Amino acid sequence: MQGPVIKPALAVYTGLFILFLYGPFFVLGILSFQTGPEGGPQFPIVEWSTYWYRHILGLTPPSRIAPLPIGEALVRSLVLAFMTMVVSTLLGVLSAQAFRSRFKGSGVVFYLIVLGMMVPGVLVGLGMALVANTLGIDRTWWGTAFVLHVVYTFPFAFLVMLAIFNRFDASVEEAAWSLGVSPARTFRHVTFPLIWPGVLSAMLFAFTLSYDEFSRTLFASGRELTLPLAIYGTFSVEIHPNVFAFGVLTTLFSFALLAVYAILMGLSVRRARRLAIQEDIT
Repeated sequence: MQGPVIKPALAVYTGLFILFLYGPFFVLGILSFQTGPEGGPQFPIVEWSTYWYRHILGLTPPSRIAPLPIGEALVRSLVLAFMTMVVSTLLGVLSAQAFRSRFKGSGVVFYLIVLGMMVPGVLVGLGMALVANTLGIDRTWWGTAFVLHVVYTFPFAFLVMLAIFNRFDASVEEAAWSLGVSPARTFRHVTFPLIWPGVLSAMLFAFTLSYDEFSRTLFASGRELTLPLAIYGTFSVEIHPNVFAFGVLTTLFSFALLAVYAILMGLSVRRARRLAIQEDIT
């Protein structure tokens, strides 16, 4: 009797969750096609148009609506996200590799690493700002903000890689060592290809979390704004559909990253299967 009741309830719950998750995106998409420059963010739509998308690209005549300050801010966010991705993924792989064997104080080190993702971003950002001001350090997006982004994203990369190594078969490494292969070459040619899907996941986590980070960047970036801060500054003054159009484009960019991730993951799985088949044959 419970099955016929639980399944429809779970289906309704899943549908409501998906609606709650993607509902704002559809609202943004509808409002972004409002006519301009006189059309505003309201229902019903006065006239359907791609004006605000062309406005973002600078393809519309000058009007009272100022262009979004996204040029330099977008470049800063992409560069900062890439820097964070490289450093956090590297630290995540190295630290997870270290945790494959027990060492003294490993429990304390584990919680110190995870602490970076648990402390509220506002408190960490404010603390960094106070420390920088006390020591006379200039707050910049590539300096103080970059450090906070790494502190925040590193635990995610570490936990992903820790899960990968917990399922890793160490016998393949031992076989390579028994043949006289050095540990460094074993990691490069044996271990790394096997953990590559996890590395991809860690890279995706670090990049997306850094690209969207707001609270930590607010206090630590200084005068040069990243993309979330620039959008917030525009949004807090006056709301126009160009913000919604840019939100749609940003979401599509995130979906494109997921598509690239899925393609690379599929290629990695196929390569691993081919290697397994070759090993079985030999």
